[in-house]
Amino acid sequence: MNRPYHAFALFLMMGLFIRPAGAAEPPETIAIPAGSFIAGSDRAEREAAYRLDESAYGHSRTRQWKWYEGEGQRRAIELPAFAIMRSLVTNRAYWAFVRATGHPAPDVDRETWAGYKLIHPYGRTRRHAWIGGEPPQGRLDHPVVMVSLTDARAYAAWLTRETGDAWRLPTEREWEKAARGTDGRRFPWGEDWRPEVLNSHDKGPFDTLPVARFPAGQSPFGMMDAAGQAFEWTATAAGKGRHIVKGGSWDDSGCGICRPAARHSRPDRIKHILIGFRLVRE
Repeated sequence: MNRPYHAFALFLMMGLFIRPAGAAEPPETIAIPAGSFIAGSDRAEREAAYRLDESAYGHSRTRQWKWYEGEGQRRAIELPAFAIMRSLVTNRAYWAFVRATGHPAPDVDRETWAGYKLIHPYGRTRRHAWIGGEPPQGRLDHPVVMVSLTDARAYAAWLTRETGDAWRLPTEREWEKAARGTDGRRFPWGEDWRPEVLNSHDKGPFDTLPVARFPAGQSPFGMMDAAGQAFEWTATAAGKGRHIVKGGSWDDSGCGICRPAARHSRPDRIKHILIGFRLVRE
């Protein structure tokens, strides 16, 4: 055996082989078995969600605007088996993609942000914005936000090429099953609202946090941050140029919108400080 080959073999045996710069680390996933689960909500769950919002905000706007009336009635839905990322895609993971492909880093200019007509001031986006193609300092393990639907799909395509597995955004129903289990519970952890087990505005810092900080709030399958932290893109369309997002976020209180049954849509092109994503492996 020649010396160069011998040295390389020793590196492999000793676990010292270093992955090339920009290579994708295989994400941790959880297995969701084939079978049925209870999707949607009933009148009692929706009423409880409105009451949570009213208590938190001191007004009845979500009830007046009928936020939770489109969730669909509770019913059993059958799904095939799939695997889903345990946590949201982080800035660290997304950085490997940006370095490898030159894809634009998460950011938004003032004019574009104003055009979204959101309640958050432009200055609040700066803590999430990437500078010079690099994530904000101290936020490598926070979920990546300010990514559009197209950005999320581009990351999935890159991860597919890198790993040899097929990655994609989950459908709304896949996400809901992973987030609430099979028994139709109102929250990932059970029936009762517990503000201490998620990153919402109730007890959180009004900001993203490193992923997987709340093990007591995980779903029956082990999905982390399924409530609060950041809304998540899904593959389910909701009219022209819009897709369903799920999960609630760090700026929500109450938190009726944090229930797995809750649903609303956002424009595909929006780069929101409240929206990130995770992927399904086929």
